[in-house]
Amino acid sequence: MTHLNQKITAQFFLTANQPCPYLPGRQERKLFTTLRGADAREVNDALSLRGFRRSQSVAYRPACSECGACLSVRVPAARHAPTASQRRILKRNAGLERRTCAPWATEEQYELFRAYLQSRHADGGMAEMDICEFASMIEETTVRTRVIEYHDRDAPAEESLVAACLTDVMADGLSMVYSFFRPELARRSLGVFMILDHLEIARQSALPYLYLGYWVPGSRKMDYKARFTPLEFFRGGEWRTTDAPDTLPVAELRKPDPFSVAPD
Repeated sequence: MTHLNQKITAQFFLTANQPCPYLPGRQERKLFTTLRGADAREVNDALSLRGFRRSQSVAYRPACSECGACLSVRVPAARHAPTASQRRILKRNAGLERRTCAPWATEEQYELFRAYLQSRHADGGMAEMDICEFASMIEETTVRTRVIEYHDRDAPAEESLVAACLTDVMADGLSMVYSFFRPELARRSLGVFMILDHLEIARQSALPYLYLGYWVPGSRKMDYKARFTPLEFFRGGEWRTTDAPDTLPVAELRKPDPFSVAPD
């Protein structure tokens, strides 16, 4: 297993400031490095322990000079117990078939991705992605990556794909890089279902954690991540645990984190 104090030998860069997509009136910037070479998987594992995320062949994390609101979060798979609401979501989607696929983009995935973005994130930076850019998102990986598809067994084959998640398999857990689903099936809560199912995959694979990316306390877009407890968040150079994310002091967490710029 990769350790938090493992030395990382990589070159890091800072992006320029740009408008924050989560908090109005704020500026964001990112610290990033390229994942390449024979040790790309090990470097990605080590950086994930320090709050980084992967996008294609780049590992990044927020490094904002005036804000520390973006918290990398993960759920200890063995300790999570579904709530009554989450159990209903599992039951509602019990008829779905999970398929684990190689990171190879398909037209069906792209059509699902486009429908999801147009419904949920039409004003976001990914909304104009064409099929070549989508293929790059799926296929450009230097780590162990899978696409987890969910199919409706009762639907015709060409219409069966209802949800999918680009997932990294790391030394200490699974990382949900990006998930998307049929927007017209909102009642089935497919986003929550995929998280619950990934927790089950992690447990079956004896992997300790499920990484959910960044959580911004107080941002409605991110509220769903606080429903999975216990929740661990990376702050001040260490992972901290909370059983009640909604009670954390939002104003305090939005203060700059002194550990947000240095990679180690």
